Amino acid sequence: MNLDIAYTKRLDSRIKLHGAEAFEGMRRAGQLTAQALDMLVPEVKPGVTTQSLDDLTFEFAMDHGAVPAPLNYRGFTKSICTSLNHVVCHGIPGPRILRDGDILNIDVTLIVDGWHGDSSRMYPVGKISRAAERLVAVTYEALMRGVGAVAPGGHIGDIGAAIQSYAEGERCSVVRDFCGHGIGQVFHDRPNVLHYGRAGDGIELQPGMLFTIEPMINLGKPQVKIKSDGWTAVTRDRSLSAQFEHTVGVTETGVEVFTVSPAGLHQPPYDTA
Repeated sequence: MNLDIAYTKRLDSRIKLHGAEAFEGMRRAGQLTAQALDMLVPEVKPGVTTQSLDDLTFEFAMDHGAVPAPLNYRGFTKSICTSLNHVVCHGIPGPRILRDGDILNIDVTLIVDGWHGDSSRMYPVGKISRAAERLVAVTYEALMRGVGAVAPGGHIGDIGAAIQSYAEGERCSVVRDFCGHGIGQVFHDRPNVLHYGRAGDGIELQPGMLFTIEPMINLGKPQVKIKSDGWTAVTRDRSLSAQFEHTVGVTETGVEVFTVSPAGLHQPPYDTA
């Protein structure tokens, strides 16, 4: 789950550097979050409501001694975010029934022993269009290029540059109103992780930093607007939007991804046979 850039700029300007104990806590939280997203794969199908997916995730969290971080966070009333089609992020679960051809982002953050694991994936509903398939594939690759740009001694701008250059090269646009964020025992912390920018810009990446990378990629233009509920962000031109997210930590030699799917269900099409 991300926050708008204006809000994150008001967060604590000090960037925390974490040690081995924190990394172990983040592994536990990240893996449980990834398991929750794996659990949802066979549940996303035509006829299902987004509220039922929220209920399943809440039950999963309770069964595993975890807490859904979004629940009652800054007034958000659900355990997950469900963002359909032209919804960019922060979609609110409810009675909406999934239909054949929809694409759905599910964003899960679970707190395990005080540590936050934050991740999201795209889920196709039934048979989706070729354009939707392409957008989802481009968005996943953009995320992984951003992850691949993380290295000690590099800069935060390297991440955004890798994402932007790839996505725009595929004739898609990068949403600029939201960003990744520092994480750990706090849900949203410094640094801001922009999904666009120039290599070499921004703060230097240091071992012990923990943050999310969560690009939102649109088939159309990058502009978004917030609906009257104060949360749901949609594309202004009603074009399809997609997002993937990982929580990562900077190590002495590179990057550790805490939210890797234990079942290998990283991106569609999901083979659960």
